[in-house]
Amino acid sequence: MIGYTTIGTADLGRAKAFYDPLFDRMGLSQCYEDAQVVSWGDPDDETVPLFYVCYPFDERPATTGNGTMIAFRVKSASDVDRLYETALRGGGSDEGAPGFRPERYGDTFYVAYVRDPDGNKLAFACYDGKANP
Repeated sequence: MIGYTTIGTADLGRAKAFYDPLFDRMGLSQCYEDAQVVSWGDPDDETVPLFYVCYPFDERPATTGNGTMIAFRVKSASDVDRLYETALRGGGSDEGAPGFRPERYGDTFYVAYVRDPDGNKLAFACYDGKANP
């Protein structure tokens, strides 16, 4: 369903430094970079959605929206934990520590929430966290 996702940044170098290690941990690599934009995905599989970070094309400041979030589905709860720690070490901020959220999403949904340095909200989620510690 998703072809690609694009988010804005105020500092492309900072965004690249934040996202490079996250996508590396997810087994994805940089696909494109120029002075305006960086993208990550699987350069050998064009069916994998791409993720872009760029300076807004209208040249106005990048803004974030309350209620907007991008969730990355990963294989295991330990992947969620590692991505959360990587994001915090890379300049991200906590929006919800890794854990199960049974009151909202059921007994097996394991997730962590962070904001990138520009304030974009991200989630790292495993749908069967109890089966994949």
